[in-house]
Amino acid sequence: MTFAAANLISDAHEGIGRIGRIPVRNLWLLMLYASDLFRDLEKAKIAVEDNPDDIADLVAEMLCRRVERHIQRNLSYGYQSREAVLGRVRGRIDLLNTERNRLLDRGKVACRFDELTIDTARNRYVRTALEEISKIVLRGALAHQCRSLAASLRRMGVAGERPSRGEVSIDRFGRHDADDQPMVAAAHLAFNLALPTESAGAKQLSLPDREITWIRKLYEKGIAGFYDVVLSQRGWRVGAGKTIGWQVESKSVGIDKILPSMRTDIILDNSDAGRRIVIDTKFNSVVTRGWYREETLRSGYVYQIYAYLRSQEGNGDPLSENASGLLLHPSVSDMVNEAVVIQNHEIRFATVDLGATAMEIREQLLHVLE
Repeated sequence: MTFAAANLISDAHEGIGRIGRIPVRNLWLLMLYASDLFRDLEKAKIAVEDNPDDIADLVAEMLCRRVERHIQRNLSYGYQSREAVLGRVRGRIDLLNTERNRLLDRGKVACRFDELTIDTARNRYVRTALEEISKIVLRGALAHQCRSLAASLRRMGVAGERPSRGEVSIDRFGRHDADDQPMVAAAHLAFNLALPTESAGAKQLSLPDREITWIRKLYEKGIAGFYDVVLSQRGWRVGAGKTIGWQVESKSVGIDKILPSMRTDIILDNSDAGRRIVIDTKFNSVVTRGWYREETLRSGYVYQIYAYLRSQEGNGDPLSENASGLLLHPSVSDMVNEAVVIQNHEIRFATVDLGATAMEIREQLLHVLE
């Protein structure tokens, strides 16, 4: 499957678009898997895979419920830096502007101060999320509820523009406002769901490199999030983005500067079953054209997963001695699930069909671990 050459096309039957050959609803599914909300849904026994088209509605309901709760309890306030010319000193005096504009002659002074306000970047982010997700939900009453809550926030004083990514990324939660985290998590997911459908007009756009990068990261985070939530309930310990070390016996002075580290995407451990699975997600086709045959596995990936497995032998961890590896690629329709055992380590090469139904995707992700 070649993603870079794919286009965003519409699905007239379902009214749901595609990015490349991937249905947007399956991107929504990956976004949900990658979010903190998926854990809450699993605990509540809500099977999102049964109705993937309702994911946007489900997220909107959770966002509305959490916003309503915060409105009843009062929204969090925050301090905002301001500059103003005042008749009395407030905060710090801006000497340069005071002298330059001869403000003292008029009994004024330029000040810089922090002001307590409800119009914080966090609250503006939540309000804008309500406005955005109201455009993609299926139920008219729910869309009206989202817009109504957004209007309520505006009337309360949350009237500023949507905050930038930088403003949102530096927002930190303290002990006094930790209750805001679930609401902000729902808002973040709402924004992500709106991304593939926010283009003007309908769904006829090319797929630029930045979208490929975004989907690649989403695929990796979605797979890790799914396994973390689902397998943790079954006795597995899930680690994402772990770095494993080389068992170095001796080294030269400068080797540390140039020796690459080994960073795994996902490691699954089950001590009771005596199993460890090292997973590397790759956002390209599982096979490529070879020199002497039509199709061949990508040799660099084979060497990589082999190094991950063999380099950990003899480190005192019994799970490392017979750990297995899984290279998990996306596909649309073309399914691969092949394995080989090399020096006591099974290495599996498999695909997950992102063009399948949501329930089939869930089953495939679990089946490749059997």
